[in-house]
Order: sequence, then structure tokens, then C-alpha cells
Amino acid sequence: MTLRHKILGESAMFDIAIAEEIWTAKYRFRPIEGDGDSSFGETAARVAEAVAQAEEPGVREAWAARFEEAIRDFHFIPAGRVLAGAGTGRTVTLFNCFVMGTVPDSLDGIFEHLKEAAVTMQQGGGVGMDFSTVRPSGAPVLGVGAEASGPLTFMDCWDSMCRTVISAGQRRGAMMGCLRIDHPDIEAFIDSKRDAARFRNFNISVLVTDAFMQALEADAEWPLVFGGRTYRMVGATALWERLMRATYDCAEPGVIFIDRVNLANNLAHCEAISASNPCGEQMLPPYGACLLGSLNLARLVNRPFEPDAVLDEEHLGELTRTAVRLLDNVIDISRYPLPAQEAEAKAKRRIGLGITGLADALLFTGAVYGSAEAVALTKRWLSVIKREAYRASALLAANKGACPVWDPAMLDTPNLLSLDDETRSLIEANGLRNGCLTSIAPTGTTSLLAGNVSSGIEPVFAYSYERRIRNPDGSTRTEQVEDYAMHVWRSVKGDAIPPADLFVSAQTLKPADHLAMQAAAQELIDSSISKTVNCPEDIAFEDFAEIYIEGYRLGCKGMTTYRPNAITGSILSTVSEKKAEGLAIHPPLEPRGEALHGTTYKLKWPDSAHAVYVTINDVGEGPERRPFEIFVNSKNMEHYAWTLGLTRMISAIFRRSPDVAFVAEELKAVFDPRGGAWMNGKYVPSLLAAIGDIIERHLAGLSPRETVVAPRPEPEVAAAAPRPACPQCGSASLVKSEGCNTCLECGYSKCG
Repeated sequence: MTLRHKILGESAMFDIAIAEEIWTAKYRFRPIEGDGDSSFGETAARVAEAVAQAEEPGVREAWAARFEEAIRDFHFIPAGRVLAGAGTGRTVTLFNCFVMGTVPDSLDGIFEHLKEAAVTMQQGGGVGMDFSTVRPSGAPVLGVGAEASGPLTFMDCWDSMCRTVISAGQRRGAMMGCLRIDHPDIEAFIDSKRDAARFRNFNISVLVTDAFMQALEADAEWPLVFGGRTYRMVGATALWERLMRATYDCAEPGVIFIDRVNLANNLAHCEAISASNPCGEQMLPPYGACLLGSLNLARLVNRPFEPDAVLDEEHLGELTRTAVRLLDNVIDISRYPLPAQEAEAKAKRRIGLGITGLADALLFTGAVYGSAEAVALTKRWLSVIKREAYRASALLAANKGACPVWDPAMLDTPNLLSLDDETRSLIEANGLRNGCLTSIAPTGTTSLLAGNVSSGIEPVFAYSYERRIRNPDGSTRTEQVEDYAMHVWRSVKGDAIPPADLFVSAQTLKPADHLAMQAAAQELIDSSISKTVNCPEDIAFEDFAEIYIEGYRLGCKGMTTYRPNAITGSILSTVSEKKAEGLAIHPPLEPRGEALHGTTYKLKWPDSAHAVYVTINDVGEGPERRPFEIFVNSKNMEHYAWTLGLTRMISAIFRRSPDVAFVAEELKAVFDPRGGAWMNGKYVPSLLAAIGDIIERHLAGLSPRETVVAPRPEPEVAAAAPRPACPQCGSASLVKSEGCNTCLECGYSKCG
């Protein structure tokens, strides 16, 4: 059967188009010649057979069958890179993300590392970098009589590179940029995302040390240093407030408690960590890689919504052992963009086994997300996973050998000290096959693939929403999409109204509920957790800042929050009371009036024999006037197809968002490889950029400001910024979750 007819496995039917479309677009293997995957079952078989090649010939068939069974029924979901690439023969990596090597403080070295990042993203890996090793702005550059431009200008180079490198031929790369709290350029780094046009391909995080947290508690002065030189002193309280203000206003930077990360690292005897992957769940050393997979807790609860509902812990343990072996095998069959990444991965054999569907599993057992009962169940289930993962790795070490960097000193690290005596004895006898075993990653599209189960460790974001689907003939249809738990509720309870006190969501929970769940999970996870603490827009700044302090006190390794704000906009709007359990993804379309105000601009482009005419029609009056639609016309039919597509897309954005300045910004960044043209005394890199310039001038004409081009905002002023529109389909449907942007309309996902 196809995925559409069998998304819930053997026991139930579930017709969910979004899962089949995501499978088709992202994970289905369709070679130019020969047979590919005709069903998700064949995808599971392809992946299982490829991964089993790392086994001895006599047991390959048996292990392939076990791997296939776990994947086919969505009990275990390997990360997207594994699903898409394993067994295809394509030159792609099966690792989702990497931390790149230590960036040297030299021009040649910096650009060599830029090249390495580009090569890594080209093969499908996201990248994280620590830029703390680059000298600050204004520092002398000996030998050339110049001053350094600082790490942020080099981050601009990475950002530009990322815009042009298509990751694995399908999606653009994701990046994480980190800077230490004691770097002299930390204030500029903190404020960088206030410019909505800067670092758009980066997530950014500040590396906060224990020493800084102590200085903050003491309200002491804090030194900003580089290369042993103290550049200046700042108040720890003032610097922390600046960081919190930026996060309150812009949702970034995130915070990584870097000393805690290194203290709790199983491999502290042989590595130092100073950066994370783009979504923050894997803190990694230079050239470290994260190999991800998730156990789907939502599929393991027997008798959901019944009084005796219980998660099958025996099955969970069996799945954990299977998953550890599967991921360990991937290390041996994967390609690697760089030799240094392969050497690092095979020396430490780090894996990131995590979970998804936690919120749905809690719903099935009647536990409210964030409650004491939910915390207890989360700890119980993760304890099973931790115990069985370590035992499986120790048995693998006995069978295949421990990882090359294994050292008995690892038994004295926090994660191993908390193991039971039986497991520790097994490890003492055999060592460990894998240096680190667990993390909790975001599972955006793979969760949708599995029937729209709740993502990772997050609460349910929306129980129901409408998704627009474009048909092959260009028309569209709407389809209701439900969270997996809501679908099961209707299957079990019929028309009974779901209890509001149980069916909580990311929007209705208090920040303390998010923190309680993150801290509970972190106790039992080797690496880290990708988790977003959702906050109401009207939360007081002091309460918001306290979230980070409390997260540190509770033992979290990193913190990310999201609050609707002027930079990132609001994500979703609630629907009417009749649909109280759901959320609307699309703002309502404004009807077109019979007559609109319009302006037509004539554009003469050197390569075109005929002029191009750009017409922008507006709605509203006075200060409420804004663009509604755009038309691009020319006698030159060469441009017809792309101009038609462009105008339909831009018009769709105009109708859905009151703030569309980003449309002009994106078009103005397009470069034509054949060359641009000089127009009105400035170089315009492409015809699309010229159209973007027209849109920008038109928007400026609607503004009460006298200047045509708005001045660049000062660091303390929030820049007007785009509401979240999907870069793949153009709809205002981006959900910010676990540090990643995911489109609930087309399935696009980007952790950067």
C-alpha cells in the first residue's frame, strides 16, 4: 500500500495527504533511470538494506528485517538525511549536521574554512561555527598596517555563501554562529539580528560561561578579552540585559551554557566543545557530526485515552536497542564531505538517539504537558531509553569493538555515573561502542511524515489547521490537517469534545511548563535538546529574562525562546470559537475591490528589446494604504513565464501581510551571472533586482517618511521586518519551533 493508505501501520487507516506529499518530495527515491520507491514500505526496505550492509554477511538479512520493521511502522524514524540518502548511491552525507573546524585568526585560514563549510552544505549537512577565535573589530593586523574588521563581517561572508549553496540539490543549508560572552565584539553580535536583513541564514547563540553567571549574580564588572588582552570592562548586569532585550525583541540570540556542556560531556577527556549544530541539540567538537534518529513514543501507547492507557516500555527498550545498532551502522556506510569529519565520526562514533511524539503520548495517557505527572512519565520513559541505549552500546562494543577513544575515565562523567550498577558493570567489561548516545532533535518533516505526531519534545503546536494544496493544473484546494493525537481522539471518542485542560498547546502553556519538561529531559540526555519556550507577546520583560536564569538553575544546557515581536512577526492566529481546538495557518484574504489605486513604472533593461512595465495596485487610504497586487508586462515574450510566476507569488504575499519590505530585499539580492546594468548612477545586478528596486521605491512612496530609502536602524532600534513567509511556496505559514522554520503548507523545513 502507499503511505496515504497506511500511515498508521497495520492496525489503522489514515488518509493524510500531507504525509504522502512530504514523502514524495523529500524522501522518496526516484532515479532518472531504473526503479525507485513506489511506496513508503519500499523506502523503509531500501534504508534497512543499506544500513544492514555494515553487518557480517551471515546476519545482514536478519538485521535488515528488524530495521525495516521499526522504520516501516514509524516506531523508529531515522533522520531525514538517512531516509532520503541511504541506498540511493547519491554523493550525499547521511549526517544531518556538523560543527566545522576551529576558525583560525588569519585571512587565508578563514576563507579555507568558508570553503569547507560550502562543501559540507553542498552534500546536505548543516554547519555550526564558533567565531570567538577571530580577533575583534579594530584590533591591529600586524604586517599590513590595518585594523581587523571583526568576526561579524566574516559571518556576512558565510551568510552570503549559504544563500548560494543549495544543500543536496533540494534545500538551502542551515548554520549556527556562536560567540563567547567575553569576546570584545559580543555587543554587536547580540544586536546583529535587529537588522532583519542580516544573518538570515544563521541561527546565532551566545556562549555563556559559569564565570559570567557568577558575575551576573554578584552584579560585577565583566572583562571583554581576546588573546590575553582585556579590551574593556562592562557591567555583567547591563550585558545580560542587552542580551535579554535582543532575545525579547528578535527571538535571538539563543544561549548556550558552554561550561555545563563540557562538564557533562562523556568525551571530555579527549575534546573541547565550543559550538553546536544549527538547531542546538548536538554540542560538538571541531569537525564533529550529529547522526540523528527518533523513537516515536506516540506509536507505543496501548489503549490511548482509556483509563488504563500505558506506554509499552518493553517494546520501547527493544526499539532502543535496534535503533542504536542501526545508527551505529550508518557511521560506517555514510559518505563524509571532509576527511576530518570522517575521522572524527569514526573515532568517537557519536550518535543522537532521541524521541518524537512525546506530547501525543502524554495525551494518550491523560497527562497534561508540563504537569508533575507529565514530568514523571517523561523521566520514566527517557530512563528506559538511556539504560537500554548504554547497554546496547556496551554489547556492540563486545561484538564489534569499542570506539577508538574509549577510556575507562568516561565512567566518571555525569551521564555514566547516574547509570545503574548492572549497566555500569557491562560497560566496565566491554567499553562503549559510541562515545555519546542521546540527544533530542527537532523532527519537523519526519513528524509530519509519521502522521503529524507532535514534534520532538515540544507540546502540540496546533491540533488542527487548514492547509492549501496546489493541484497540477495550478488550482488549489484546502485540506484539514490534524495532529495525530486529535485524530486518535476522534477515532476512539467519536464526536466527544476533547477536554481543554488536557489538550493544551504551545500557545496556552506557561513558560514554566516548557522549562519543567526541558529540565526533566536534560537530566537523562547525553548531549542537548532542541526546545523552544513559547512566550505570550505581552509577557513582562523581567519575567521573560527570568526564564533564562531559571533554565540555568534547573540544569539546562541551552535556552531558546519565542515571543511574537516586530522582527519575526506573529506566527499563527486563532480561529473562531467553533474551531477552538485548531489554529488557522493562513490570514484571511482581503477581497479585491472593483477599482484600485495603481502606479505603473517603465523599466528599460539593456538585454531586452522592449521596455518592461511594472504596475503595483494598492488598497486602503492614507496611512493605511498598502500594495495589493503587482503585474509585470512586456512585449518580450522571453520573460513571460517567469514574470507571471513572480507576480502571482508576490501578489499572494501582498494580500497576506501588511509588511512586505522583505520582498524588495530578496529581489535586490538576485545576481544575474550574465551581468547587471548601471541605472541612475548605481549598479543593478539583475532585472529581478531592478524590479525589487521599484517595489522598494513604491513602498517608500506610501510611507509618511520623506526619504525614499529608510536609514539603517541603530542597534537599539528594532527594524521593520518581514512577517514569516515560506521561501519555498510564499505562503505565510512558517512555524518557528525547536530553532527551525517549518512550513505547515508545503512541508519546507530549514534550521537556520
